[in-house]
Amino acid sequence: MAGKGPLAGVRVIELAGIGPGPFAAMVLADLGAEVIRVDRASAVRRIAGAGTDFTNRGKRSIGVDLKHPQGRETVLRLVEQSDVLLEGFRPGVTERLGLGPDDCQARNPRLVYGRMTGWGQEGPLSQSAGHDIGYIAVTGALHAIGRAGGPPQVPMNLLGDFAGGSMYLVVGVLAALLESRISGHGQVVDAAIVDGTAHLSTFIHGFMAGGLWQDERGVNMLDTGAPWYDVYETADGKHVAVGALEPQFYAELLRVLGLEGVEGLPGQHDRDGWPELRERFAAAFKAKTRDEWAALFLPGDACVAPVLSLREAAVHPYNTARSVFVEHDGHAQPAPAPRFSRTSPETDGRPAQPGQHTRTVLEGLGFEDVDTLLETGAIAQA
Repeated sequence: MAGKGPLAGVRVIELAGIGPGPFAAMVLADLGAEVIRVDRASAVRRIAGAGTDFTNRGKRSIGVDLKHPQGRETVLRLVEQSDVLLEGFRPGVTERLGLGPDDCQARNPRLVYGRMTGWGQEGPLSQSAGHDIGYIAVTGALHAIGRAGGPPQVPMNLLGDFAGGSMYLVVGVLAALLESRISGHGQVVDAAIVDGTAHLSTFIHGFMAGGLWQDERGVNMLDTGAPWYDVYETADGKHVAVGALEPQFYAELLRVLGLEGVEGLPGQHDRDGWPELRERFAAAFKAKTRDEWAALFLPGDACVAPVLSLREAAVHPYNTARSVFVEHDGHAQPAPAPRFSRTSPETDGRPAQPGQHTRTVLEGLGFEDVDTLLETGAIAQA
């Protein structure tokens, strides 16, 4: 299938999973790669509507019984014609299926084999079950998020699964692809959510090493400890986000709030005065609605923005002007990112359904035994 985008011409095999693996494959598809998702034959069903699992957009799906000898062989035949394979099973599962790195690279030495796990391929927890919340807990990231005196706050599963997991798998795969073009050899990319999440906190660790960050939440300048980096309730019960770090931005914040030149107002970095500043800011923001403040602050340099709900964000003028979201089949979804000046990617936004493209994909890649494979149950067509 011809694609557009900087990864056009790259073929990716995705062994179906949940969460960060599918999202990483979606990012590659958004960038123009041809992604063939291998769904379980048991998951194949009659297609009813386009579906709303947007992480399956831009892909084609084939149904395969990985435990059937011919099902396994079907995947290996696909590997021979592909550049990347992605899997997100527990360590050792694909090896037991006969689809591990050694099995696949024996068929295609240039293959980049991307592995997505929470705890990594090795280590004392590698065989333990887990989810995002546990992975970010052991890296220290969860402990750091929240207000002073309160419990850690869970940032959905954006920080671990998708930032520390998916995006690091994508970076690793792209780096390995680039290297394989030079060396002629593929390699295994071990992307663990604990590794990626810890790596994301490098900046904070540097601050802590330099004495600029305390190892407790809600007392630092970027974790709601500072009154000029926090959220405030407005007159209508909604909120605005304030991030006026730099002195010139802080000065603009005071001007718009009507606090410029107020006698006795504590200085920006007077920690003893932060409680008073917070009270002043809170009282000021309660005087107008969220959207009234947005109209006063934006466009502008005070670094104040309205806190939008997910549904609001999809239709807000700030985002529609840039087409941050796109709509397909009546549903809004984030547009592909980042943007390119010459090889602009595109997506129709429609998620592939399990087994939807089994016949067309395999026949298009030269499989002449599709009917036989269907009859034996090695593959399944929706």
